[in-house]
Amino acid sequence: MTAENVRWGILATGGIAAAFTADLVDLPDAEVVAVASRSSDSAKAFAERFGIPRAYGDWGSLAADADIDVVYVATPHSAHRAAAGLCLEAGRSVLCEKPFTLNVREAEELIALARARGSFLMEAMWMYCNPVIRRLKALVEDGAIGEVRTVQADFGIAGPFPPSHRLRDPAQGGGALLDLGVYPVSFAQLLLGEPSDVAARAVLSDEGVDLQTGALLSWESGALASVHCSVVGGTSVSASVTGSQGRIDIPYGFFHADRFLLHRDGREPEVFAHDEAAGPHNSFKYEAREVMRALRAGETESPLVPLDGTLAVMRTLDAIRDRIGVSYPGEAGREAVPAATPA
Repeated sequence: MTAENVRWGILATGGIAAAFTADLVDLPDAEVVAVASRSSDSAKAFAERFGIPRAYGDWGSLAADADIDVVYVATPHSAHRAAAGLCLEAGRSVLCEKPFTLNVREAEELIALARARGSFLMEAMWMYCNPVIRRLKALVEDGAIGEVRTVQADFGIAGPFPPSHRLRDPAQGGGALLDLGVYPVSFAQLLLGEPSDVAARAVLSDEGVDLQTGALLSWESGALASVHCSVVGGTSVSASVTGSQGRIDIPYGFFHADRFLLHRDGREPEVFAHDEAAGPHNSFKYEAREVMRALRAGETESPLVPLDGTLAVMRTLDAIRDRIGVSYPGEAGREAVPAATPA
């Protein structure tokens, strides 16, 4: 890092990479110095769009660029293991888009590599860095609604998507669960930790990916979470947390929440809203700032998005896929996740 700036590389040039970079270039202490794609033309066009000095037509050149402090990996999730691993092997720190990998085995490999090299690694679960979600978590931990009894969260989009779309392509890790369901699962586990049991049902496409999935997660405490995701129907994209002494409701867009409503037994409802003076609630700047804070502090992972938490979410996603019968090409070595009560 320079005295003033953290130097970023962007690996991939799709929509999520563009959205993240647009927020990143607005940060005064962030400097985007390079971008890479498997297409030189795509990398050059992206570089011109955002004023990035270097454009590479291959991932390896970006990973080898010693002027980069941290690489943001924004490929389709089927390529996260290869892309992030390449960067970690070259000594770069990595912020890797969600879902972290296709399965827990790949996640374990990346985390072991980062820890062995002492490199920073974080899943880009921007929801965990959102100020409103952080406030909600703190209130729950402080006992504002008593002991958590249930969590409900959904994320569905209407589509329809043709068979050629990445969301229906097994080779790209298609389906609702990994792309959208990761948010409801991550929200539940942010508040309750890893579940002790998983049950699930799904509707599968002709290609073998899930079009919609519902799962019931349970904990030894007696808490339950109902999570749902879909690429064939738009849902409320909302979440709620019910405790022994109250409830919290998050309206549409819970994964980048701008407000929530706290109902405490015997008290008037309270609205907790994002302070727009701090910037847009749906900005990627919060997770970028957390990465840069951690790098400056010499930390190898973020306390907001800890790697053990990422592994726990991946185990749950693997368990759900085992229940609904979804697997992807090249996963022959993935061990099945046990279940106390298979669905």
